[in-house]
Amino acid sequence: MLQAQGCGSRRTELVAAAVRDLDKYKDLDEDEILGKLSEEELKQLETVLDDLDPENALLPAGFRQKDQTAKKASGPFDRERLLAYLEKQALEHKDREDYVPFTREKKGKIFIPKQKPVQSYTEEKFTLDPELEEALTSATDTELGDLAAILGMSNLITNYELGDVVGNRNGVDKDSFSDIVKGEKMLPVFDEPPNPTNVEETLQRIKDNDSRLVEVNLNNIKALADMLRVNTKLRSLNIESNFITGLGILALVDALKDNETLTEIKIDNQRQQLGTIAEVEIAKMLEENTKILKFGYHFTQQGPRARAAAAITKNNDLVRKRRVEGDI
Repeated sequence: MLQAQGCGSRRTELVAAAVRDLDKYKDLDEDEILGKLSEEELKQLETVLDDLDPENALLPAGFRQKDQTAKKASGPFDRERLLAYLEKQALEHKDREDYVPFTREKKGKIFIPKQKPVQSYTEEKFTLDPELEEALTSATDTELGDLAAILGMSNLITNYELGDVVGNRNGVDKDSFSDIVKGEKMLPVFDEPPNPTNVEETLQRIKDNDSRLVEVNLNNIKALADMLRVNTKLRSLNIESNFITGLGILALVDALKDNETLTEIKIDNQRQQLGTIAEVEIAKMLEENTKILKFGYHFTQQGPRARAAAAITKNNDLVRKRRVEGDI
């Protein structure tokens, strides 16, 4: 704190000394000083003053900095005579006349947007049979409501009136009738029966060019999952755009838990959506199997999608870690 006060007092003394030094120049006569200077000193002073503010915008460009070139003109060309000649030529040159004089005349047609014709609709008149017209004229409100419900024009009558019509026929109280739409009962779609084709025998008959073999059906074969349990050579499996059901995918996923050689699997674009249960099992399998690095499937549920993405990222990180450590 004492040191700071000392610095402050020292600064004050310096400022006071500078002010005292400037005060002695107040009574100087500049004209007397300039009169005592020699011609060489005046030229030097002029040069110094020219260099003090060369970018002063208030001075013309020719006076912002003195021309310090002392070299005399050489050759037959005279700069002043050339400038005078160019100025004379510019003054004597006549302006070029316009080929087409400007007369403020508007040319061309004025654009007028076309008016679209107003479409008019004429009311269509229908003529009914005399008997039908007489029946509709003499019909009561209840009968007209029945007719509207039969024709599917329920928007022409209120929900209460529609409930009165439908409720009376089905034994439903009209007070409990509402405008809630109920979906139709879905008919169950059963899976196709197992395919009895013997895959090994069929493949051997194809190799032997068996003439009696005219058709081969390998759909709905359940041997793929069993193959993945014991196969140790397959690295990539692509079964996209097939007709594998959710149960088939579950069997495939269950077999992949024991497979340690597959690194890339694609199962997207099947006949039907696999469902939440299958997607959860897929995510669980990817978390347990650390060998799978790529998995091609578009998840419909957010939870399994996030778990599968985290598992694939973790598996790739493990591979990079082993590569850095030299295990691979």
